[in-house]
Amino acid sequence: MAVGMLEKDLQRGVIETAHILGWRVAHFRPALNRRGKWATPVTADGAGWPDLFMTRSTRAVAAELKADGNKPTAAQTAWLAALEQAGVETVVWDCQDWIDGKVEELLR
Repeated sequence: MAVGMLEKDLQRGVIETAHILGWRVAHFRPALNRRGKWATPVTADGAGWPDLFMTRSTRAVAAELKADGNKPTAAQTAWLAALEQAGVETVVWDCQDWIDGKVEELLR
């Protein structure tokens, strides 16, 4: 993978690495709604939920994935802060973090 990769490629790499290292991973995919728009079906306070929620043994990690220098939205930042306050490790990873080995380092 290289800088400029798509977020879906980063996501696939993170999920594969997490599975190899024994993590359980949850990702909620968007679906095409009746109005012809892609959206992740969530209710209540679900908007902004992190891209991946991973757990192994006594650890839980919420990861927001970004490509091309994008930053988390206000809703994503709020979820990450709330999860962190509850004791969940939170990260925002981009393709450079993948290249630098930061993703694998945290998941080991």
